Amino acid sequence: MSEMDRLRAIMDRLRGPDGCPWDREQTLASLRTYLVEEAYEVIDAIDGGSPAEHREELGDLLFQIVFQCRIAQERGDFDIESVMRGIGDKIVGRHPHVFGEGRLDTADQVLKQWEEIKAEERRGRADGSMFATIPRGLPALLKALRISAKAARVGFDWVDRASLWDKVLEESAELHEALAGGDRAAIAEELGDLMFTLANVARHADLDPEQVLQEANHKFIARFRRVEEGLAAEGCAASPEHRDRMEALWNEAKEAARRTSPGRTSPSGGTSGSGPRPDPGAASGRGR
Repeated sequence: MSEMDRLRAIMDRLRGPDGCPWDREQTLASLRTYLVEEAYEVIDAIDGGSPAEHREELGDLLFQIVFQCRIAQERGDFDIESVMRGIGDKIVGRHPHVFGEGRLDTADQVLKQWEEIKAEERRGRADGSMFATIPRGLPALLKALRISAKAARVGFDWVDRASLWDKVLEESAELHEALAGGDRAAIAEELGDLMFTLANVARHADLDPEQVLQEANHKFIARFRRVEEGLAAEGCAASPEHRDRMEALWNEAKEAARRTSPGRTSPSGGTSGSGPRPDPGAASGRGR
């Protein structure tokens, strides 16, 4: 028995009459949160660099897939065999340069062919837009990356780095004006425009904006932990009345980080910092 067959047999037992009451009660709707959680735990394991944890979290994610397939099978919708067959057929069909005739030598050629094949697949669908397959629940920054990458692959993109950076400055100025006006709706709109443009800066620099922001989050937390430790050593805790001391400890933490990373340019001034301007390149995302 293969390990996949064993896992399916385990799921059959769990969902069977003499199985687990909790597992038998689950529905596709109730499993949504667990699926998202397991996917993020896989990402955490990748970032943590532990192969053992990565293997374990991939197993947990696979179990969620087997679980959903079992429920779908009970409903008469599909089973895991049809899921595997479907993805296999789709990948083979979208790689004719590998599984068929012809040859492509560059990633750009592959992406161009990929979009052409997907455009052909969309013909005749009720919603034939190239954005129809982007999940509605995708995290906003990642969604911005996917949207702009798809538009770029059909030629709708900034012509060069300078024009993209001009757009950043334009959106920044419009946000500044909205903030001065105090209109909440206007501020929200202009902030969204600026964030979408910055996602494009990340794309042109061949970076994932979601990952970039996560790294900034981790950096802030690490530095502020040092602030908290410094305050605790002085018998204090983080609070508004210790604002000046927190600022001093923050700068000490930032300087310590700069010394341990000599190749990086340290942001200057204040808790928010102001790093060097991005140097956009040319890149695009690729989704299934």
